[in-house]
Amino acid sequence: MKKILLIVLSICSMTAFALDLDAAKSQGLVGERPDGYLGVVHGGSAEAVALVKDINYKRRLVYEEIAAKRGTSIEAVEATAGAKAIEKTEPGNFILKGDHWVRK
Repeated sequence: MKKILLIVLSICSMTAFALDLDAAKSQGLVGERPDGYLGVVHGGSAEAVALVKDINYKRRLVYEEIAAKRGTSIEAVEATAGAKAIEKTEPGNFILKGDHWVRK
C-alpha cells in the first residue's frame, strides 16, 4: 500500500497549472492535511484554490480505487495517505494540525 500511496502523491503533484504543487507548497500557499487532501493556507490565490481543487479531486478518485481494491473504507485510505503526506512534507512547508496551519 505504501508504494501505491507514493505513486498517488507523485501523480497528483503533476498538473498543468502554471503554479505547480511544489512551488505552491514552498511559497506557503498550500499544505497537507491529515485527511489525505491539500488545503489552501490563509486564503490563497485563485490559482492556488484551483490547484488544490484539481489535485484533491484526483486524490479522491485514487483513494476510492484503493479502498475498493483493498476492501477497506475510504476514510482509512485517506488517513494513511494523509499521514504519509505529512511525513514527507519538507521542513518549512505547511501542515494542518487541529484547525491551525503550522510550518513543519
